Order: sequence, then structure tokens, then C-alpha cells
Amino acid sequence: MNDSQLIPHLFRTEFSKITAVLSKTFGLAHIEIAEDIASETFLAALDNWTYKGIPENPTAWLYAVAKNKAKNFLHRNSIYNQKIVPHLKHSAAGIEEMEIDLSEGNIKDSQLQMLFAVCHPAIPVESQVGLALRSLCGFGIDEIANAFLTNKETINKRLFRAKEKLCEEKIGIVIPPENEINKRLETVLTTLYLLFNEGYYSESNDSVIREELCGEAMRLTYQLTENDRTNTPAVNALYALMCFHASRFAARKTDNGEIILYNDQDESLWDRGLIEKGVMHLREASQGKLLSKYHLEATIAYWHTIKADTKEKWENILQLYNRLLQLEYSPVAALNRTYALSKANGKQEAIVEAEKLNLSSNHYYFTLLGELYSDIDNTKSKENFEKAFSIAKTQTDKQTIRKRIDSL
Repeated sequence: MNDSQLIPHLFRTEFSKITAVLSKTFGLAHIEIAEDIASETFLAALDNWTYKGIPENPTAWLYAVAKNKAKNFLHRNSIYNQKIVPHLKHSAAGIEEMEIDLSEGNIKDSQLQMLFAVCHPAIPVESQVGLALRSLCGFGIDEIANAFLTNKETINKRLFRAKEKLCEEKIGIVIPPENEINKRLETVLTTLYLLFNEGYYSESNDSVIREELCGEAMRLTYQLTENDRTNTPAVNALYALMCFHASRFAARKTDNGEIILYNDQDESLWDRGLIEKGVMHLREASQGKLLSKYHLEATIAYWHTIKADTKEKWENILQLYNRLLQLEYSPVAALNRTYALSKANGKQEAIVEAEKLNLSSNHYYFTLLGELYSDIDNTKSKENFEKAFSIAKTQTDKQTIRKRIDSL
């Protein structure tokens, strides 16, 4: 990694750590102060390192500067002294003695506790994802706006309202007590699932951001597996699902960023290490009696790591989709089930089931109908592909659909 890449890389990895520890130290009501101090630390690094060169241990340098800036802030701001210092120490001397613990263990604990704080059911799910991206993944406002296909003003308002709500509710940066943890963990898993999907199925053309969203969702989910209180079967199932999907990243697109459909992917590009890790966590998920949607989706994703186009494979996938839809219906799952049905029982039966869905605003729906009608009624196939083309939002999707139209 060259010098020009170092600060952006460290911002992504260390901003969230500094923010989490300072937020825990000051209290969630002062999360913006924590974010400001973390931002100022990186501005100082940019200014200092440009002229004096990269220090021997850049991370240690950042932590030392963040600690000093936190103490200097408290010295300068008497109003915040009255609010924050009583929570910590009661004297000016206490500020000097204040310990801001940026040890690896406290960073992990702080990030896990922050995850539960920002994924609180008191705030909307989209705000939970936005706060997770900002405070736990180190994403800038521009990047979050890009991920959500909206503008900076909307994101800033959304985050401001979310922080305000967390303050009103007096949410603490702690892992919930035993009697609450399962309920809250469910919300956390929903947020991480949506965060991963935002990357995996994103309509943003920025492939780098897309893969980093998935990477951050995986990092945070893995942290849950490392804590005894949160290492549950559902957590392991979700992590397995992410591993299986992420294993095909390198095979999902061309060098030009065009999507490569599953049947056309080069299996040799699949990451076998991630697949093995997914299998291991899926085994861990089998402990206990709970069957979550993550268990079923992870098992479906596992079958997709077997490229062979066998009837057994698609019948298994079809049965898993049937159980998933009984457990938690979603139009996307119903659409995916229809594709599995076509592979297991033939296109004619799948067409009947697909047309019942009538997902007229979803370009994947018309793309699937285009595929199902191909070689049966190419006129209808082309009509559906053209409908898909007209409502597809990204150039990448349009290019993929156009190729199918041209091939008919």
C-alpha cells in the first residue's frame, strides 16, 4: 500500500474504533463530539504526515492524537465539562488522569456495544443502517448517500434525527441484559442483513463501495460470533450466508463491471476458503432447535456453491424456498423460488407461478419471465426483457438485459 492510500485505508479501519471508544467514554448523547474528534485526528494526520512523513506506527500515532484531542476538548469547553466530566472525573486534574482505553479488547467491546446502541428499535431501520455505516464502518456522508442512492442533506437529516431519538430514549452503550438480548439481537441481525444486501444487490454503480459494504457487514457479524452472549445459531447462520455469497464476488462481474449471471460464472474464481468458512459456521448454526430465515437462506446459498446443474440440487433448493416462504414471506424470495421451480419441474409450471406474482415494478421479475419464455415463446420473451430494460435503474443491468434481447 503506497502513502496516498494509507490515510483513506486507516480512516476506514480506525475512525470507527476511535468513535466507538470515545462515544462509550462520553456517553451516546455526545456521539457527534466523538465523531468530530476522530475526524480532526485524521485531518491532523493528513497535515503532519504530508510534511514530516509517515510515523513508524501510524495507528499508535492516531490513537495518541485522539486521546490528546479528547482531553483538550474537555479543557476548552466548560459546558461539556459539566455534562461529561461528572460522568468521568470531577476535577480538572481528573481530565489529565482520564483514561481513554484504545486497547484491542476495549475497542472490540465498544464496537459491539455501539452496534446494539445504533440498532435500537426506537429508530427506523434505514437510520440504523446509516448510523452503522457512519459510526461503525467509517463511511463518509457522501459514501452513505451513494449507497442509499440519495443526497447528503437527506442522510444528514436522517442521522441527526436518529441520534436525537437515541438521546431522548437515553440509550446506553452496553450489551443488553440477558432478558432483552435475544429480542435486541434480532434487530441487530436485521440491520447487518440489510447492510450486506445493500452491498450485494446495490443499485449503485460504485463496485468498490458495494464490496466494502458487504465486508463491513461481515466484520461486524463475525464480532458477534466472538462474544459468548451473542454467538447464537442465528448469528452463525447469517455469517455463513454472507460467506457463501461473498465467495462468488470475483466471478460475478467482468473487468468492465458488467454482471455475470450465475450459470455463466467461472467456478475457478469462487473463493473456496470463504465457502469452507461458511460450511463451518453453518454447522455451528445447527446447534439448538431454532430455525431462522438465515438458516434457510444460508442452506440455499450453500447449494449454490455446487455448480453441478442436477435435479437433486434444485429440488432441495425448491423445498428450502417453500419453507422460507412459510416462515417469512417476501416477494424476492417468491421470485427466486420460481427460478428454482423452473429448474426442478420445468419452465411451463414456473411461468404459471411467476405470473401470479405480478411484480410489475421489479425489473428482475420481467427478466425472469424473459428467461422462462425463451425457447418457448420468443416474442413474449423479448416483450418481458424489454419491460425489464425500461425499468432497470443501472447501466450495468441494462447492458445485461440488452445482451439477452440481442441473443433472441
